[in-house]
Amino acid sequence: MRLRLILFRRGFGWRGVVIGTNLVLQSQREKGVRFYSQMKRVSPMEPLEQSALALKALLDRKQISAVEVMQATLARIEAVNGAVNAVVSLRDHDALMAEAAQADAAPRRGPLHGLPMAIKDLADAKGLPTSMGSPIYAGQVATSDALMVARLRAAGAIIIGKTNTPEFGLGSHTFNPVHGVTRNPYNLSRSAGGSSGGAAVALSTRMLALADGSDMMGSLRNPAAWNNIYGLRPSWGLVPSSTTGESFLHQLSTLGPMARSPRDIAALLEVQAGSDPRVPHGRCESGFMPDLDSDLTGKRIGWLGDWGGAYPMEPGILELSQDALNTLSDLGAEVEELAPPFEAAQLWESWTQLRSWALLGDSAGVYDDLETRNALKPAMIWEIEHGLSLSALQVHAASVIRSEWFRKAAALFAVYDALILPSTQVWPFPADWVHPQQINGVAMDTYHRWMEVVIPVSLIGLPALNIPVGFGSGGLPMGLQIFGPLGADKALLELGQAWHRATNWPNVRPPDLGFV
Repeated sequence: MRLRLILFRRGFGWRGVVIGTNLVLQSQREKGVRFYSQMKRVSPMEPLEQSALALKALLDRKQISAVEVMQATLARIEAVNGAVNAVVSLRDHDALMAEAAQADAAPRRGPLHGLPMAIKDLADAKGLPTSMGSPIYAGQVATSDALMVARLRAAGAIIIGKTNTPEFGLGSHTFNPVHGVTRNPYNLSRSAGGSSGGAAVALSTRMLALADGSDMMGSLRNPAAWNNIYGLRPSWGLVPSSTTGESFLHQLSTLGPMARSPRDIAALLEVQAGSDPRVPHGRCESGFMPDLDSDLTGKRIGWLGDWGGAYPMEPGILELSQDALNTLSDLGAEVEELAPPFEAAQLWESWTQLRSWALLGDSAGVYDDLETRNALKPAMIWEIEHGLSLSALQVHAASVIRSEWFRKAAALFAVYDALILPSTQVWPFPADWVHPQQINGVAMDTYHRWMEVVIPVSLIGLPALNIPVGFGSGGLPMGLQIFGPLGADKALLELGQAWHRATNWPNVRPPDLGFV
């Protein structure tokens, strides 16, 4: 058993916490399902081991101060972040401690009062760089907050820095020439996923209790799966995005919450969600927190597997998924395997065209300038040039396919409460790769084909929750995406909370911080 002592300041002294052991106890359930527990000697009052809601309760009751929480947070970042590179553009220590002291002295501002948060480095946070992982924007300091960041601040969050992301958020593997690669805390030689990879790692290693992310092609689901946490892609329009630029045409990407439990996700979603008069297509749902506890008895769930073989899966993923489905059945759900409800090739055609069209609109200016074009990653050049090749009728045809799939999905949800797919087709791959070149001998013909399993959700803006489902034979985490009809965000969180009560994977098997 290996123990590490972490020291952090409390008042004018130091406090020590023993964290991380290598002792894993294994037991067997029927059909060989493995469940793990990890023995840890950590004080129950250690703030970073608390859920976000438990930490909020301690702050509200003044059983712990925002200063103490900030001390612990900065100490954990100092100890852990050098190995995983999740938090970037960290603010000055003294400035953060002063802001925490101000939070202690001020009236409670909102549900996040005194909680440290770091913003994914695609969104503006006033006074911090927004590099988007690109040398084109490196050092560019935001002069105002993005809408979502402004909501977090108004709720009392203390913004401590940024979380790392791939360049322009492309690729589902978090590395870039500005901040480098973010590593998986379960195996530092492996990818943390992306594009919310920094956020997922910061949560998994307890540097943060809550984190924001965004999802166009699995970016709230893939890194959550690979870091043994939860990530919610909300119904499109529930969390408004930019209040500038084009806001009518493109409906593929959304902001959303990440945490170590569905209940914590609901708490953050309460802050992020809600329409804004400057942003069209807004949804006004709220009340995600009350009565989140429910059981799965009688819930009808459709299992789509590998979409009839259309989505190649690395060995072990479908087997681990089946173990999770068996557990859902044990909890009372009625799980039924479904045939592919739509042609996968049509979904891919629609997705690649609409995605490239959207990215072209966002990035045409940097492509037109030869100097900045030469600084773009190949994936972005591929997207822009693909977008430039499309005619208006091709874009229209792609949206017709999208509309047909939406109607087919609506018919499925008239029968099933939720549908399930794996959150990713591969295990975390070597961190020095750009992307997988093949899966089970099937060549990947684009930089993002290995994430094709997420597009049935993304293409039509459905809500989806990644739930952690355990570990493969190599000791790496995996997850499933549970998705439902538009507006079913709370229903998915209820399903997720029932799963969490039964399994508690983020706390049963946190990463071994022996690398500290």
